[in-house]
Amino acid sequence: MIVFHGSNVAVEKPMLIPQTRFLDFGNGFYTTENKTQALSFADKVFRRRKEGAPIVSVYDVDEAAAFSVCSVIRFNAPDEAWLDFVYEHRTGLFKGTAYELIFGAVANDDVYETFTLYATGALDKEDTLKRLKVKQLYNQLVFTSERALSFLKFKYILDKEGK
Repeated sequence: MIVFHGSNVAVEKPMLIPQTRFLDFGNGFYTTENKTQALSFADKVFRRRKEGAPIVSVYDVDEAAAFSVCSVIRFNAPDEAWLDFVYEHRTGLFKGTAYELIFGAVANDDVYETFTLYATGALDKEDTLKRLKVKQLYNQLVFTSERALSFLKFKYILDKEGK
């Protein structure tokens, strides 16, 4: 499996860096199978940090080996379990099982408004899930342990045109 990581720097040796904000799947090294999403995220990180350049690092993951050795949770759709998992992580309330690999949809900027309405109680769970099903959601694969990161093999850097 090929995955991408968008940032303002090249990341040849991924590390687990403590986060200062609550993310979809908690603390970890975030990747995606979607090159366009990674390019967009690299641009956002570059604009936010105002240094470096929009850079996408490309990795190969032996999915069969990684998923057989590491603890894994996989969300195949933005369903109720995914919504609860993301909500608890984004609000800092997560007290569940820690997984080394987490795979599922991204609650990206397009989804964030719907998610915020749910978090404030303006939408119930059923309405939130209905709205999410009409959105184009990209995926993310998050590595949350050193053991999981050991399955991530750096390949090369994409240029800003994605080549």
